[in-house]
Amino acid sequence: MMFAAILLLPRLLSPGAEPKDAVPLAPPRVQYRFNEASATRSPWIDANGWRMIRAPSRTFLYHVTGDAVALAAAEAFTYGSDALIATDASGTDVFNRMLDFLRQIPAADLNPVADIGVLDDASDAAGELMNLLTRQNLLYKLENAPDPSLRVNVRLGSKEYPSEEAGNPSLLAHKIRSQVGDENRSLRIYGSEVVIARFAANGRQARVYLLNYANRPVRGLRVRVRGAYARGEPRVFGVASADLEDWSRDGSATEFTVSELGTYAVIDLFR
Repeated sequence: MMFAAILLLPRLLSPGAEPKDAVPLAPPRVQYRFNEASATRSPWIDANGWRMIRAPSRTFLYHVTGDAVALAAAEAFTYGSDALIATDASGTDVFNRMLDFLRQIPAADLNPVADIGVLDDASDAAGELMNLLTRQNLLYKLENAPDPSLRVNVRLGSKEYPSEEAGNPSLLAHKIRSQVGDENRSLRIYGSEVVIARFAANGRQARVYLLNYANRPVRGLRVRVRGAYARGEPRVFGVASADLEDWSRDGSATEFTVSELGTYAVIDLFR
């Protein structure tokens, strides 16, 4: 799927106008769960990006209030999805502020970048794998047949990915990550477990989308992308004049730091 030249913006749901065929989505957020192995709380992200990748032609519906409205709108925009948002009066104000921000993002013909191909069999197991890949910022695309240009192609039930492995999707996602190799990943995020990113590019420029699922800012977020880019143009929701810090290139990759990320940022990179 290419990001169209005309940006698809989320919409507020009018009272009594809920489409019968709209797909309901969970409010995007972070839940902290107790980790028995380490006696700490580990973040569990309720994110909907994988659902949108799986059904790009569907209309999605959020029921959210307060600051979660901004994250829902940004999430739908990031995945180029047709989305409706049902909210209250306070949420309407938040929505309008996010919509003003999204309208400032220039349209660009960019293709989502993927390191992994997933042959989706429409099973719950495949969906949960896609969910985990998304949350771990492992870039993938859905395909009907293996793509030889990708480092890894996953078909559950095959010899390489037997059905019993799908019963432990966390372990399977770790296996896939190892097969890709961190040094070969097109995008990596350092300094947070609650930020989900999407990466799109063409031959001249690229775009990084950063979604912060926590209810507090992330500071000092480090981003690494494959490719040599000469400059970046950040747009950070809630920040009038954002800058990228500690810009560096090593020939095959570019790194930079976002000093403070609230709910959302879109960063354009140019060669």
